[in-house]
Amino acid sequence: RSIAAQSFVLLKNENNLLPIKKTGTIGLIGPLGNNKENMPGTWSVAAKHDQSVSLLQGLQAAVGNNARVLYAKGSNLDADSIFEERATMFGKTLYRDRRADSIILKEALDVAAQSDVIVAAIGESSEMSGESSSRTNIEIPALQQQLLKALLATGKPVVMVLFTGRPLALKWENDHVPAILNVWFAGSEAGDAIADVLFGDVNPSGKLSTTFPQNVGQVPIFYNHKNTGRPLNGKWFEKFRSNYLDVSNEPLYPFGYGLSYSNFTYSNITVNDSTLKGNQQLTATVTVTNNSNREGKEVVQLYIRDVVGSVTRPVKELKGFQKVSLKAGESKKISFNITPNDLKFYNYDLKYDWEPGTFQIMIGGNSRDVKMANVEWSK
Repeated sequence: RSIAAQSFVLLKNENNLLPIKKTGTIGLIGPLGNNKENMPGTWSVAAKHDQSVSLLQGLQAAVGNNARVLYAKGSNLDADSIFEERATMFGKTLYRDRRADSIILKEALDVAAQSDVIVAAIGESSEMSGESSSRTNIEIPALQQQLLKALLATGKPVVMVLFTGRPLALKWENDHVPAILNVWFAGSEAGDAIADVLFGDVNPSGKLSTTFPQNVGQVPIFYNHKNTGRPLNGKWFEKFRSNYLDVSNEPLYPFGYGLSYSNFTYSNITVNDSTLKGNQQLTATVTVTNNSNREGKEVVQLYIRDVVGSVTRPVKELKGFQKVSLKAGESKKISFNITPNDLKFYNYDLKYDWEPGTFQIMIGGNSRDVKMANVEWSK
């Protein structure tokens, strides 16, 4: 349960909608809200699905008699029943509702009308990702998108609890849904772990291990790409540069991204030396401050760029990270020790070695939002 809660990634939290209170009426709506079978995810061959904790059970256990939890399915996984069969194999059923979509939706809107806050449990079933589960469309299924739009149209605050086993294209959701918590497939304790984070008993600290694109046309997209011969020098758009006509080059959520109920700020980087030689050790330090009234954990990430190499080098590479706990208002100095071993790569002759030159040292809370310092390192 603790491990699961730490894996969740808070993608958006507009106006601090999360955490929600354990009072009033909470409307849980969505095809993944009351389902044990899909909580362990794909390749959970030995899992006892009937013993998993659904999100509905987790919310009910968390609030006890202090709040009322209402539930409605709202929609099926997908309008296509054959697709749903393929996406719910190996006993991971979603118990398809054979009634008209309009009737299922009306039930959800009736629940929404009685609720102070709506928790929308939507996304992928466990077998929509994993081995032999490729998709050409990586958006949330259209039927669930219709449900989400209808819930937002009620004017009630909506928290989207996203179940997924892959990066999804969530541009519309990010633009319109005030709070999004990515819970992946959290295992047998999923429902309790999700409730812990939704109600603030656990402050989210997970970071994305993949890059989330704005749309499928950006795929493949990854943080450690090689530089292009015609990089975009300024803001998108610029003709005859490496960019798209319709969207910027930026991902929706970069590698290493993840918010918290706390707010962390980073100082500029200080280094013990900006000119190094041979096997000297470089120490790069930042001060991380929790500028909030809530204790939280932050994953501080170190990236390095070898600016010029005998073979093309990535624009940045993750070289280290530290997870640090900070009390409200607390600051801590976080240091990374860097040696020539951290600069090595396989060169043209397939020799694992490092080359002298300029290196950019970057430290931040994700691969995009970093502080940077330059050092010169000779042999």
